[in-house]
Amino acid sequence: MNATFPVLTTMAIVPLAGALLLWLVPPLRRQGRVIGLLFALATLGVGIWTLAVFDASQAGAIQLTETHSWIPMLGVSWALGVNGLGLAMLLLTAFLVPLVLLASWGEIPADQQGLFSGLVLVLEAFVVVIFAARDVFLFYICFEAMLVPVYFLIGRFGGERRRRAALKFLLYSLAGGLIMLVGVVALYVYGPRGEGAYLVENLVGQITASTTAGRWIFASFFIAFAIKAPMVPVHTWLPDTAEQATPGTSVLLIGVLDKIGTYGMAALVLPLFPRESAWAAPVILVLAVVGIIYGGLAAVAQDNLYRLISYTSISHFGFMVLGLFVGSQIAATGAMVYMVAHGLSIAGLYLVTGFLARRTGTVAISELGGMQRVMPLIAGTFLISGLASIALPGLSGFVPEWMVLTGTFSKSVPLGVVAVLGVIIAAVYVLLPYQRVFTGAPARERVGSADLDGREKLVLVPVIAAMLAVGLAPAPLTDAFEDVAGQVAAAVEAPGETAALATVPTAPADPAVAVVIAEGNTK
Repeated sequence: MNATFPVLTTMAIVPLAGALLLWLVPPLRRQGRVIGLLFALATLGVGIWTLAVFDASQAGAIQLTETHSWIPMLGVSWALGVNGLGLAMLLLTAFLVPLVLLASWGEIPADQQGLFSGLVLVLEAFVVVIFAARDVFLFYICFEAMLVPVYFLIGRFGGERRRRAALKFLLYSLAGGLIMLVGVVALYVYGPRGEGAYLVENLVGQITASTTAGRWIFASFFIAFAIKAPMVPVHTWLPDTAEQATPGTSVLLIGVLDKIGTYGMAALVLPLFPRESAWAAPVILVLAVVGIIYGGLAAVAQDNLYRLISYTSISHFGFMVLGLFVGSQIAATGAMVYMVAHGLSIAGLYLVTGFLARRTGTVAISELGGMQRVMPLIAGTFLISGLASIALPGLSGFVPEWMVLTGTFSKSVPLGVVAVLGVIIAAVYVLLPYQRVFTGAPARERVGSADLDGREKLVLVPVIAAMLAVGLAPAPLTDAFEDVAGQVAAAVEAPGETAALATVPTAPADPAVAVVIAEGNTK
């Protein structure tokens, strides 16, 4: 349905307005933490409003659409709209940003809170547009623009080698963006052109490129999203960045921004290039399972908790890509639920590790031990988040991982067997560090260290509650993703039926029209 009120644009404007307020009124920066939190909560409120007006019965269709001509000469539009997947990613972003800002009160100096909060709010505004963009050019502009606040979040705040890590992140991301730019230009050359030339619904089935050219265009988008995801072998920027960034920045970077990679594959690559996706799927699936195993083994070998968590994410992204490209609706649904579940578990792991680091002054596993006796709440939160990440039944990671594995086995037993090995490795990279860090007798200098305070509990309790909600009641997510996953799986499984299977439906505004369409589809 079309939006009677531009709710998605509003959701992008609210955090941007907060950032502009902090920038244009310097005295307010002294209250940066409060102002940032208020605008982040307001954005969450708009997100809840968006959920309330979204028609869950048509979650596979693009809804709340807004389309306005922006650059007519190039056919570029300000076009927003969301299906079930896009809405879930918007809500995940809006949920995590206030928690990150609240957690940062203990890690960012008061005189820097205005800058930190402003950068986070600008980043949130760009991310909202990315997850709601229906115009490929608009998507690309925000995909590139978000690098600016992320670069400063990493390079200005964090560890001693933060500037080097920020530069590495920027170089990898810019390389991916420049490669994507080639594809964006090619879409105009081989697309329908005219008004709305970059609208996804106008491009689907209308790209006239030859087989070779189509594969190169596909590669330009896929490589950019593989870097962002991150997939092996273009993953090496992530551990260095996560080690040096603040825990809150890492939550946004891995829990939200890296999902743009897998989201882009589902929302752009597969609908626009179904034949090319089916052609490349065997290689992509091999890279996905390599990432699952490599990420897990690399995590086991780490002594730094931040690097360990980043490598576990590389393994988890392998599961997501596997689910998207294996050609199974169940697996694709699981991959989409995985995107949400991973965002929650990674938030728990990074934030509680940050709280631990503030008290101990280290994240080196070899320098810690016995923390459970000193900080039982920190130990318990780390364990719950870790168990969620390795798919313990009842927590957020179980259902998506089970669905990805089930769908994978239905298509390829060898791929499924290798993926299961990744599950076994996961138990090692979570339980072994927990044993080394939290069990045993604490060192003398650790005795008397404070456990979680009230603010930190306020940060972590919603995250744990969300893990339990997704784990115990996943139906709202699986139902919201089912139709979208069907379109994704069909694009890989039956590339010859591009126009019918890979289309991006838009929910009709009039219910009577929907009935007519439904009746026509059954004939």
